[in-house]
This record gives sequence, C-alpha cells and structure tokens, in this order.
Amino acid sequence: MSQAAAAGNKNNVNKFSLTALAGVPLIMVLGNSMLIPVLPEMAKALKVSQMQISLIITLFSVPAGLVIPFAGFLSDRFGRKKIIIPGLILYALGGLLAGAAALFFKENAFPWILGGRVIQGIGAAGTAPIAMAFCGDLWKGKERAKSLGIIEASNGMGKVTSPILGALVGLIAWWAIFFFFPIVITIVILGVWFLTKEPDAKKEPKQVGEYVGSIKKIFKNKSPLLLSSFFAGSAALLILFGVLFYLSDFLEKKYGLDGVIKGAALAIPVLFMSTTSYITGAIIKKMVGLMKWLVVIGHGIIAVSLVTLPLFNNVYAFFAGISLAGIGTGLVLPCLNTLITSSTDKDERGLVTSLYGSVRFLGVAAGPPLFGWLVGISPSVMFWASAGLAGVAAGLAFIFIKVKAIQASQNKEDKEKQKPKQRIVKPVAQPAFIYHSLAWWPKLPPLVRKPLPGQDRLIEDGKVNNGDRQNQ
Repeated sequence: MSQAAAAGNKNNVNKFSLTALAGVPLIMVLGNSMLIPVLPEMAKALKVSQMQISLIITLFSVPAGLVIPFAGFLSDRFGRKKIIIPGLILYALGGLLAGAAALFFKENAFPWILGGRVIQGIGAAGTAPIAMAFCGDLWKGKERAKSLGIIEASNGMGKVTSPILGALVGLIAWWAIFFFFPIVITIVILGVWFLTKEPDAKKEPKQVGEYVGSIKKIFKNKSPLLLSSFFAGSAALLILFGVLFYLSDFLEKKYGLDGVIKGAALAIPVLFMSTTSYITGAIIKKMVGLMKWLVVIGHGIIAVSLVTLPLFNNVYAFFAGISLAGIGTGLVLPCLNTLITSSTDKDERGLVTSLYGSVRFLGVAAGPPLFGWLVGISPSVMFWASAGLAGVAAGLAFIFIKVKAIQASQNKEDKEKQKPKQRIVKPVAQPAFIYHSLAWWPKLPPLVRKPLPGQDRLIEDGKVNNGDRQNQ
C-alpha cells in the first residue's frame, strides 16, 4: 500500500524542490542582466568603448554556450546535482575574481574582469539547462509543463528584478555587483543540496560512443523539429538582450535616466515577458498543438512590434512596443522548453536540453555586439533587421514543428511509465552446514510432489499424478 501511495504521488510537484531548482536559472540570468544598467558607467571607469564593454556580456555567454553540451553529457552520466552544484561554485569564484580585480587594479582591471567573466560563464553552463533536464526527470505531463513554466518565469523574474537590483547595488560601486554573486549563489547551493532528490537511476549510464550514437539518432529523426526550436529560442533571446543593451545607453543619452529609475525602465518589457511566461506555462500543459501556435504567434508579435517601433517618436508608444515584444517572448520560451524536453527520452534529455541552452546563450552573446553594430548604421535598421529575424523564426516554427512527432514521444513515455515493474526473486542462499545436515533426509512421498501442469492430482486407476510423466 505504501508503494502504491508513493507511486501515486510520484508526479506531484514538490514545491520545495521546484523552488530550489527555480533559483538556479534566477542566478544564471543575474550574471548578465544585473550588469546592463552599469555598463555605461563601467565603460567610463575602465576607459573602453561601447563595443568593448559589450564583451562583458559576450565573454560570459560564449563560454557557457560552448561548455553546456559537455555539462549535459556529464549530468546524464553522473547526475544533475553533481553538475549543478560545482557549476554554481565556479560561478561564484569567477565573480570574486572579477570584483577583486576591479577593486585592486582600477583602470587596468579590464582583462582580469573578462577572465573572471569567462570563469563565470563556464560555471553557468552547469546551471539552468541542467535544471530544465532535472524538471523533465522529476515530473511528466501537465506537471512537467507547469514546472518548466515556473522555471522560465523564474528566469524572467530574474531579468525583471536584475536591472533594478543591479542599479541599486551599483549605487555602492559598479564593481560591487561582482561580489553580490557569491552571496546569493551560496543560498541556491544550499537549497539544491538539501531540497532536491534525483530519481533512482534505472539504467547503467551509456558509454561515450553509445551516447553520441543515440544523439545522432535523435537528430536524424527529429532534426527539423529540434533545429527550428533551437533557432526560435536563440532568436528570441538575441533580440531581447540586444534591445536591453540598446535601451541602457539610449535612456541615459536621450532622457538622462540613470540609477534605479533606468533599472526600472529596463525592467518594464521583461516584466511583461515573465508574467506571460508564467501564465503560458500554467495553461499549455500537454497541449502540443497549442504550443506550436504560441511559438509562431509569439514570434509574429515580436516582429510586428519591432517593425513599428521606429515609426513612433513618443516615449509611451516606444515602451508599449517593447512591452508587446516582451509578451511575444513570454509566449515563445515556455512552449519551447516543454516541446524540447518532451521530444526526447530521459537518457538523452540532459544533452538535448543543454544543446538548447547552448544556443540560447549564444543568442544572448550575439545580441549586444550585433545591436551595437546595427545601431551604428541606424536605429531603424537595427529594429527592422531584428523584426526580420523574428519573422524567419516564426516561419520555421510553423513549417518544422510537427505535433505528431512530439505526441509520439509523450505516448511512448506514458506507456513506459504504466508498464508494471518486473521483480526478480533471487533464491535464498542456504549455508553449507544446513545443506549437508539434510542430505540424509529420504525422498519426499509422491503425494507432495508437483503434479503435471493443468491436470488433477488423482488420475486413472486411483494413481497419483506426481509429475513423473514430465520426464517421459
């Protein structure tokens, strides 16, 4: 009875576990978003150009994007927690290095800060994508969609609060942000360590060759679905971080906004995004067809809002446009999370979600320098080019995200979950002295020997069916 109860409650979302896992993407997003409000001040203090200061974002995101697939493989092989916790520790150490360099080397700290950011990026590779895979392992169906929606909402809330938080911490000094990371990371490490428990491994981990072969098989069968989903997620985050990077400089130069006011202004479009992410995650559940259309509609909304932004000179219309783009992003990201985690088996889920996290990071890395280059040509060109990118992502999602392929994977997983577990009963080993002590016992009488299967014990002429015919 206790086993049945445990089985019945297995898929219920544990609030404490989910809270701990939601802290992981929150920490990850702070690594970039907290720095955006202080980038102009940082550039002045370090005496570098706007393009050079964008490397603070890029050199965090590129190493993360490159290392994430390896972190995913290791998490599939050794366990999610064994990758998440060391990744968080490395993340904290990179922040300490960057902060100490800024504090002691002053204007000459830029190379050291970039080195610290590289270390932080490597650590970040073992955080949010692995947390997504962890959710995929712990829950399924509507509970998985709900948990992934909360993970994405946590990511979004990090983006909402981090500009304000970054501006507040920046009031102390722009370098104080680097020391803030280890403090919050310690809390998340304790939560993941004590509040989460990995499901029991049912299979031996695959060897590298088998693992690579299974991944090749996945992409051979589902490459249009996965690649179009990867492109849609990467494009959404490239546009989001590109717009935020542009806004940070634009608000300061055109409207004279700085400090907490600028942080609050930067948080507006991301607030719409995170709120939409949470609502979307709660609604979609297992509705795969709806997920596809929300990805298409979301990117369509982003494209329309960015096309119209250069047409308005009014600041209220401008913020309405970027808020609408935030809503579109909030429709896209939770759906892609669920589509990707549901399209693969548990054994390969870590690497597939990590590959997705990798392209998301590369999108974040490309956004600031790309938008910095495009705005040098013209702000209108910047907005229209990003609108075209969103339009391409919507078109690819419409063509290549196949509902039947994902439903087939979900049905297969549900059937495997419903299969009764086979129990192997091993014979109890008897000590040698018992065996030898019974060796003298005479043969059992025929009456207690096993009869032939399907026959009565008593057969013709009053004889007893003692199983001897089995040997005839």
